[in-house]
Amino acid sequence: MQPFHTLTGTAVPFGAENVDTDAIIPARFLKTVTRAGLGAHAFATLREDPANIFDAPQNRGAPILIAGDNFGCGSSREHAPWALADMGFRVVIAPSFADIFAGNAFKNGILLVALPQEQIDRLMEVAADQPLTVDLENQVVTTPYQDRFAFAVDPFRKDCLLNGSDEIALTEALGQDIAAFETRLASARPWVGGAAARVAA
Repeated sequence: MQPFHTLTGTAVPFGAENVDTDAIIPARFLKTVTRAGLGAHAFATLREDPANIFDAPQNRGAPILIAGDNFGCGSSREHAPWALADMGFRVVIAPSFADIFAGNAFKNGILLVALPQEQIDRLMEVAADQPLTVDLENQVVTTPYQDRFAFAVDPFRKDCLLNGSDEIALTEALGQDIAAFETRLASARPWVGGAAARVAA
């Protein structure tokens, strides 16, 4: 997972509320065994309109998405954050997020920033023609006009994002401890290891 510290870039002022995971990546595009390329189908229904906000020239490749309340509701499909990441988004700013989507987004290196609606409205206004800066270490979103909006983030998730550590990396970092535990277990309870070996055989 790529570490996240500070990001300055274009923000797409989307703003829609109750955007579910099927709107983010419709089910008809889930017939794939890889996450690569899902960004091309993100928000497919909305993007059928040639004038959609995502394909506007000034928003192509934008790393920040500003959305409305309850973003990511609906199903638990992890393809939703996969599609957002493949589209180039590293941050989503909204008043609130669906719980399962929030967990999936974090595991895929996407920072979710929850801010009050009045601050969202201000960022939407600024994003029309100015970049935003998201500083994870100091937990603040700023604009060129000196707006400064602090946000909360779970300490564990913050640490993982800052260090670029996903669950696999965290497990690998404990490799020696896991090996030592397995050695002790094999000595103290050899029947456990024997049963595992028989199942594996």
